[in-house]
Amino acid sequence: MWNTLIIEPMINTLLVIYNILFNNFGLAIIAFTILIRLITHPLTAQQMKSAAKMQSMQKSAKWTDMQKKYKDDKEKLAQEQMKLYKEMGVNPLGSCLPMLIQLPIIFGLYQSITRALAVTPLALVDFSTLTYPFVNAAALVPLNSQFLWMDLSQPERIYLFGIGIPVLTILVVITTYVQSKVMAPATSGPGDQGAQMSKMMNLYMPFFMGYIAYTLPAGLALYFVVSNVVGILQYAAMGKVNLANLLPLRKVKSSPRS
Repeated sequence: MWNTLIIEPMINTLLVIYNILFNNFGLAIIAFTILIRLITHPLTAQQMKSAAKMQSMQKSAKWTDMQKKYKDDKEKLAQEQMKLYKEMGVNPLGSCLPMLIQLPIIFGLYQSITRALAVTPLALVDFSTLTYPFVNAAALVPLNSQFLWMDLSQPERIYLFGIGIPVLTILVVITTYVQSKVMAPATSGPGDQGAQMSKMMNLYMPFFMGYIAYTLPAGLALYFVVSNVVGILQYAAMGKVNLANLLPLRKVKSSPRS
C-alpha cells in the first residue's frame, strides 16, 4: 500500500521531471518540491485562515477577560482556552500543520531517492518493479546523482582543511526556523497552553530536520531547503509573513531632554 500510494508516484514523477530537465536529478528534486508545494497550497491557505482566527480570538474581550479571571489557576485557564478554541473552530497547533504534513512526503522522498539512485544489480531490479510502463526507466538509469558540489545519494559536506562542513544542513536549520517564525500567529501570553506547545514544536523542529539532513542523502536536504524557501515566498505573496516574530522590535522609551 505504501509503495502504491507514495513511493511509485514519487519515483515516476521524479523520473519524468528528470528526463525533461536534461537528466539533472538536482533540478528534478527542485521542480518536484515546487510541484508538491503547489499541490498542498490549499492546506497552507487553510492553515493561514486558522492562524487569522487565532489572532482575532486573542484580541477579543472574552479572551482578555479569561486571562484575568483565571490568571492564578493555570489548569482552569487551559480548560477554558480549549473550550474557546473549539467554539471558534481554531486549531492551536495550526502553525505546525505544514511541517507535520511533510513527514510522509519526507519518508517517501527518502526512499524514492535511494531507490532511484540504485547502483547494485539487486537494487536495480527492485527499482524496475516500481516504475510505470510508460516511463522508459531503462534509458534513464543509472541516474546522474551529481548536482553542483553534491552527490545527492550521499550526505552533503564541503571539506575545508580536512573539516567537513554540512552547508545544506545549516541551511535546513536556518530556513526551517525562519519559516516557523514568520508563519507563526501572535500569541497572547504564558497562560496559552496551545501557543506554548506550538512554540516548543517551532523550537525543536529545525534541529530535528537538520539532523535528518545531516545523516541522510543530500537530495533530501535539498528538498527541505527548497520547500522552506518556497513556503516563505508563498506566505509573502499572500501578505501573511509575520516579520515581527523573526525580528521583534523593542519599544524604546525616549529620555526627557534636560
